[in-house]
Amino acid sequence: MALASLAVLLILAGYAALCTISPFAPCRKCHGTGIRTIRKTVKPCRRCHGQRYRLRIGRRLLNTGRTIQRAGTRPHRPTNRP
Repeated sequence: MALASLAVLLILAGYAALCTISPFAPCRKCHGTGIRTIRKTVKPCRRCHGQRYRLRIGRRLLNTGRTIQRAGTRPHRPTNRP
């Protein structure tokens, strides 16, 4: 049981490091080409909008968490009371 928990923690730490080092991954829909060929017509990919890359799920979660934390904390205001 402890070995399985350690393995899961190592996998999560590795994925977190991957999201930090490389936050973008090739689009899964167009395989990183940015275009889709449908019935002999070439169109930009709807999922990545022709950008060829997508933001990883882990990085999206990290960005959302940072935004929520930043919106929920008050700025530190020093008081100058005599």
